[in-house]
Amino acid sequence: MRRRGGRKRALGTRRPMEVPDRPNQRWSLDFVSDAFTDGRRFRILTVVDDFTKENVLLVPDTSISGLRVTRELDQAFAERKMPETIVSDNGTEFTSMAILKWVQNNGIDWHYIQPGKPTQNAFIESFNGKLRDEFLNETLFASLHDAREELTKWQDDYNNCRPHSSIGNLTPSEFVEKIKMDKLAA
Repeated sequence: MRRRGGRKRALGTRRPMEVPDRPNQRWSLDFVSDAFTDGRRFRILTVVDDFTKENVLLVPDTSISGLRVTRELDQAFAERKMPETIVSDNGTEFTSMAILKWVQNNGIDWHYIQPGKPTQNAFIESFNGKLRDEFLNETLFASLHDAREELTKWQDDYNNCRPHSSIGNLTPSEFVEKIKMDKLAA
């Protein structure tokens, strides 16, 4: 009787990570789930720049595949510099063949946290907690269109209006501008 081969494993690194010291050095990815008022579930792909604390992407949809994740990341790269490293958990979307092929084609270092250790991806877990506590638990969504509109407003507020103590009580957009000005002055 022929034996089945084992499950293909993602090839990303699992070494200890350094704390980022510049923008676009490391992005963290994860998913958050919520429900519409009629009870149907939807998911939100969240992406954060670990150094600037900027929320790069908030993508709500009823189903988000690995291929969709790659399309959204490509779109983000068109608007800003590609990160050196991406950190995620070992979810099926992040370990799919579409992601593995995309990582290989783009030459990005994809770091997978150890299974069951969400603290290894603390930046995105902290962001997701804020998103859940300050927005998702307080807002009802009737449709996907409604969720997209409200999430866009919240993302704008998070990146442009809310100061963060971890970056000197600046907003993420102010912090990015300060970094640019510091580079010009140096």
